[in-house]
Amino acid sequence: MTQQIFVLNGPNLNLLGTREPEIYGADTLDDIEQRMRAAAPDAEITFRQTNSEGDLVDWVQEASKKADHLIINAGAYTHTSVALHDALRACNAEIIEVHLSNPAAREAFRTTNYVAPCASASIAGFGASGYLMALTAILQKT
Repeated sequence: MTQQIFVLNGPNLNLLGTREPEIYGADTLDDIEQRMRAAAPDAEITFRQTNSEGDLVDWVQEASKKADHLIINAGAYTHTSVALHDALRACNAEIIEVHLSNPAAREAFRTTNYVAPCASASIAGFGASGYLMALTAILQKT
């Protein structure tokens, strides 16, 4: 059976490659998507990015109905969105949280995390490779 994997990305991740490359790296979100698709050609990957909290919540709810696994980099909404937390708590897909940087090693406000309590795993601080680590974990489980 084909694995259904949603990869959801929150605000400002569309700026990867140009926004603070010393923190987030030189890879673009398109680069990350292409690597993930190449690494899992037999998986059905739905890859999306939004700057809207409501869209992200809607997509988590969609993933709950359609996906086996959800890889999420909620960006700043990780630290602010109770609505996203509630949607993730109700999600039936396995959730893996990914962050390019290590939020715990940055500004104090980034230590609040509304996503981690809903995730089976969190991967942070490995740059774009974190997405492939999450994908590899999923593929090794199936």
